[in-house]
Amino acid sequence: MRITREIKTAILVIASILLFIWGYSFLKGRDLLTDYKTFYVHYDNVEGLVNSAPVTINGLTVGKVSGIKFLDTAGKIEVSLQIKSDFVFSKSSMASIYEPGLIGGKQIMITPNFKDKTVAVSGMTLNGEVKPGLTSLVAERLTPLQEKVEKMVVSADVLLKNVNTILDSDTKANLKSSIANLDATLAEFKVASKSVNEILADNKGKLSSALTNVDKASANFSKMADSLSNANIGKTVKKLEKTLASVDKIMADVQAGKGTLGKLAKDETMYANLSKSSKELELLLQDFRLNPTRYVNVSLFGKKNKPYKGPVNDTIKKK
Repeated sequence: MRITREIKTAILVIASILLFIWGYSFLKGRDLLTDYKTFYVHYDNVEGLVNSAPVTINGLTVGKVSGIKFLDTAGKIEVSLQIKSDFVFSKSSMASIYEPGLIGGKQIMITPNFKDKTVAVSGMTLNGEVKPGLTSLVAERLTPLQEKVEKMVVSADVLLKNVNTILDSDTKANLKSSIANLDATLAEFKVASKSVNEILADNKGKLSSALTNVDKASANFSKMADSLSNANIGKTVKKLEKTLASVDKIMADVQAGKGTLGKLAKDETMYANLSKSSKELELLLQDFRLNPTRYVNVSLFGKKNKPYKGPVNDTIKKK
């Protein structure tokens, strides 16, 4: 059968119309040759989101935005999503508008809820949220920083004004004078440092000798410490403790009135007897001094001795 020119023309026109319809649908975000499931999400604000924006799950593109329109007069916006039919997720999954970078526009990311086993079917409305993009985060961080910088600039301005107020002509002159004095002081310090270096250089040998003597003294002290550590100090301390214990025992006996010392310290009768004997001895010596002939009778010419007279302070007779 021979195809006429009219049939070829009709086929070409029909193919052109179908191609135009497909291209127009593709440009609007609809692919007529792919099986899609349609979902809806409601947002309060979709700034930066456009038709044909990618829809991703875990970073993989699974669809695109097919439509954006107002849902009601309250300003609620409905976004239509075309998702390929071979991607399955739960109906409680979250559809989030986010900004992947500074250059690209906004996209929609579906975060599956694996705990929910109810599969989302075409025509359902998913939960939606808007995540702040990188630009928003940078703006949020820069806003406080900008306020701090402004406050810092104001404070610096006030500080400079105060400094200018303080640094009048007299203060500037005083500062110049202080700096000049400081230069003079540094010059004198330099001269003094040079003198000290010369003194150290002249007495280098003496300093070395002094340091050597210090080293020897340290060595001798170390030997002395070793000798003390090796000495039997513990044995000496034990002997001293025994001696002190004996002294304590003697003192305890004296306090208790035991022994001669104890009786002398505690017995009043013995003390009185000793005192009496001492007094009688004193009288005897006094009498011997006054009347030696009574005790030693020596006469060369036969002279009679004088009669004995008792001592004036004879305490024995008085008693």
